[in-house]
Amino acid sequence: MPTALITGITGQDGSYLAELLLEKGYEVHGVIRRASRFNTQRIDHLYSDPHEGGKLRLHYGDLLDGVSLRRLLESTQPDEVYHLGAQSHVRVSFDMPGYTVESIVLGTLSLLEAIRDVGPKAIRFYQAGSSEMYGAAPAPQDEDTRFVPRSPYACAKVYAHHQVINYRDAYGMFAVNGILFNHESPRRGETFLTRKVTRAATRIAEGLQQKLYLGNQDARRDWGYAGDYVRAMWLMLQQDEPDDYVVATGEDHSVREWVERSFAAVGLDPEAHIRVDERYLRPTEVDHLRGDASKARRALGWRPEVTFEELIERMIEHDKGLAARERLLRDAGHADAAPAEA
Repeated sequence: MPTALITGITGQDGSYLAELLLEKGYEVHGVIRRASRFNTQRIDHLYSDPHEGGKLRLHYGDLLDGVSLRRLLESTQPDEVYHLGAQSHVRVSFDMPGYTVESIVLGTLSLLEAIRDVGPKAIRFYQAGSSEMYGAAPAPQDEDTRFVPRSPYACAKVYAHHQVINYRDAYGMFAVNGILFNHESPRRGETFLTRKVTRAATRIAEGLQQKLYLGNQDARRDWGYAGDYVRAMWLMLQQDEPDDYVVATGEDHSVREWVERSFAAVGLDPEAHIRVDERYLRPTEVDHLRGDASKARRALGWRPEVTFEELIERMIEHDKGLAARERLLRDAGHADAAPAEA
């Protein structure tokens, strides 16, 4: 039975990846941060007691604690490590640059060092890169496009990207970078733009909210489905030789188009509800990201399956259910379901 360790398992990508690996017969170990409240909603449906044969196990850990990472690698003996954990909100990285850089740069470095000590030849390592690394570089972007990062988050990801290559070359590690363009799903965090929009559209339709405040609606992004993208992560670690890959749909759409389609799906005119709030504008904007995933298609046999339209449909349908439940709770007098604005 192959064994995998996932950092960031409680996030969107971590939950889909855990699902995929469990379906393929893996024993999956996930690293979670100790907190006073559980944050495992995205993976609760996957978990069963290991005493009863459950193949998903969770461990407390921190990416900045190299000693605990080494112990975790020694105890779990993973064949594959998927490093997804970090502060990943680009706009927040401008407000918290120190924490963002620390979590991405030192987190990745700590994990690489732990693998180097425990089993540099035996463990295959995946690093979650980001299309944000391209920043101001003209579209389309592929593996040879120069990085022009435009945020603390992107700068930190560029460092982590090159450090992975350095460890691959210096120590013969099977270490790869997945440069993933924007990928969304019903499990996307509600502070991220796409989910913020679908959540607001469905709440407004239920009378739970009146306005939605956004920043730049002219930015263009290459949006795919997270479930498709974790499949590419797995494929990268099944190759004979380590390499770096762009994962993208090859299509781009504006934020405005995402908003219009989402509101149209619930029969609303966005113009009546959208307002601009300068707090959501980035100090340095990334105007246009569109990936060229020809290499991944050719070498990995990977192709996206969910279209842009289907992605919005899935997210709207999911959030309709949440909004309807919230409306029922509000009408029943539950204080926690009071109307709010995002």
